Amino acid sequence: MSGKETYYIGEQSLIFPKDVYIISSASVVGKKEGEGPLKDAFDMICDDDKFGADTWEMAESTLQKEALALAMGKAKLEPEDIRYLFAGDLLGQNMATSFGLMHYEIPLFGLYGACSTAGESLSLAAMCVGAGYAPKVAAVTSSHFASAEKQFRYPLEYANQRPVSATWTVTGSGAFILSGTKGKVRISGITTGKIVDMGIKDSMNMGAAMAPAAVDLIAQNLEDFKRTPEDYDKIVTGDLGYIGQEIIIDLLKKQKIDISGVHEDCGIKIFDKEKQGTGSGGSGCGCSAVTLSAHYLPMLEEGILKRILFVPTGALLSTVSFNEGQSVPGIAHGIVLEHVED
Repeated sequence: MSGKETYYIGEQSLIFPKDVYIISSASVVGKKEGEGPLKDAFDMICDDDKFGADTWEMAESTLQKEALALAMGKAKLEPEDIRYLFAGDLLGQNMATSFGLMHYEIPLFGLYGACSTAGESLSLAAMCVGAGYAPKVAAVTSSHFASAEKQFRYPLEYANQRPVSATWTVTGSGAFILSGTKGKVRISGITTGKIVDMGIKDSMNMGAAMAPAAVDLIAQNLEDFKRTPEDYDKIVTGDLGYIGQEIIIDLLKKQKIDISGVHEDCGIKIFDKEKQGTGSGGSGCGCSAVTLSAHYLPMLEEGILKRILFVPTGALLSTVSFNEGQSVPGIAHGIVLEHVED
C-alpha cells in the first residue's frame, strides 16, 4: 500500500484492501425454530431448549460453543487456526459469549449491538481480515428466547399475554469463518449504521423501533455505492418482522426508494406466524445469524443469488433504560455479500 489508497466509500461505507471470504458457517437452533419453514436447512436442531444445561443462560452459551465447533469442523480448522473471535449476545455483560467461547482460548472481541450484532461482528471481522491483520477469524452471535424474556420482559413462569406486535426471540446461534483464502461468498463491502431514535417506547414493538435505523442504513448504502435496489438480488433485514417490514418499505418510498420487489426479512423467514403463534415474526441476535447461514449463504454459494445486502437490526434498550422511561433507539449494519465464480 502506497499510503495514497483510500478504502472508505461515501459517508459510512468501506471496501477492503484484500478480498474477504466466508469460507464456512454453521447454525444451531432450538425446537421451535426446528419446526419452522427453514427446518431442513439448519445444521443442528435440539429438542431440549436447555441443551442439557442447568439454566437458560448456560443453554445459550452451549449454542455458541456448538455453532463455532461446527463451523470450524466444516472448514477443517482447529481453534489455533483462528486468530480472533468477534462475538456477542443479548445478555448482560455478554455472558453467553464469555462462558460459551472461553474454552476455545482464542483472543476475543466481545461485542454488543443488540439484534444487529451479527452485522457488527461480520463487519469488524471482515475489516480485520481485509486489512491483513489475521488470516482467519470467526464471527459468532446468539440469542435464546427464555434468557431474553427473563432479562428484558417477564420470566416464562409469569405467562404474560403477548401483543401481536411482539416478535419471538430466536433460540439459535450462527458462526462464520472469514478468511483471505478464496471461497464461494465474498464480503465486498460494509456500511456501518448510526443510532436512530424516533421516540418509540413500546418494548413489545421492536419492529417499529428498529425500522427507521434500517431505512437510514439502506439509503446510505445505496448512496455510498451509487446503487439502486435493483443492483441487489435481495435486501435482507434481520428482525423487523411483519410490522417492521411495512414501515421500512413505506419510509423508503417517501425517499423515492422502492425495495418492495427485493426486500426479505429473516424474522419473517424463520417462523410460520400462523401455525407457530410467533406474532410479528422472529428477532434476536440469533435470528439473522442462523437465517443467513442456513438460507441465504447456500443460495449465494450456488449462484442462485449474485449479490445481497444483509442488514441486521438492533433495538438498543436495557432493563434500566426502559424502566427509567427512555425510548428505544435502533441501529443497523449492512454487509454486501457476493457470489464468487469458480
